[in-house]
Amino acid sequence: MGSMAVNAAGARLEEQWRDILAVHARTMCEIDRVLHPHGLGASDFEVLDILATEAPAEGDLCRVQNLVGRVHLSQSALSRLIGRLEKDGLVERSVCMEDRRGVWVTLTGKGRELHAEVLPLQRDALERTLRG
Repeated sequence: MGSMAVNAAGARLEEQWRDILAVHARTMCEIDRVLHPHGLGASDFEVLDILATEAPAEGDLCRVQNLVGRVHLSQSALSRLIGRLEKDGLVERSVCMEDRRGVWVTLTGKGRELHAEVLPLQRDALERTLRG
């Protein structure tokens, strides 16, 4: 394959990548917009949504470590976000007794209610930006 063909293929990949980033940015902005009146951002919602899925029953726990990599934030940014959600009474953190390094997080009743309330708004935003 000549360098022209390699450059053309590279340019196509770059264009595809920029399209993906544009869709991501547009989607995150739209989710932020619809959740803002409820005091949440897109990343806040992601954490609540994963917890609602991973730890569906009252009192179910999820390791914070399981959220890393699924929420696209650094570990320290995720810790700050969880701290904010905890301050707002939406989640509770606890330290694992067997393994002092393990931190668990669970949705509170208030967190469950808010998640259920905003879930349709987030899904509508996805529908609009990803199918629109």
